Amino acid sequence: MKLKVLLLISFLMIFSCYAASAQQQEEQPDIFEQAEMEADRLQRVLDLEDWQVFYVDSTLKHDFPAMMAEYEELRNSKVSNTSMYVAVQDKWMEQIDATYRKIFTEEQWAAYLKQGAAKAQKARAKRKAKAQGGK
Repeated sequence: MKLKVLLLISFLMIFSCYAASAQQQEEQPDIFEQAEMEADRLQRVLDLEDWQVFYVDSTLKHDFPAMMAEYEELRNSKVSNTSMYVAVQDKWMEQIDATYRKIFTEEQWAAYLKQGAAKAQKARAKRKAKAQGGK
């Protein structure tokens, strides 16, 4: 009898862990939801116009999946060099920043840079220079 109770409790614990894991996976937003959340965040922080939010959202919904596709190509090619993955991310983040520069006003661009984008751009430039053999 004790064995049956113990087995039942074990089964319930395993099932509850599985259910919690599945629920946690469902709660993670997909790449398009992440793009929408980032566009909404930028709208709040930078006081973007509706047309600017549309372009930011469109840019992210194009560039995020394209970046993920390149990651997948590297993964399928069994690339284990992390610097190659970072280079792909840097390439797409530079593309996004270049598009943002065209969309944002001077004030919005300055605010965007102050939010941490300037630091990220410097880090990308430093990695790029290091990869090219410079300082």
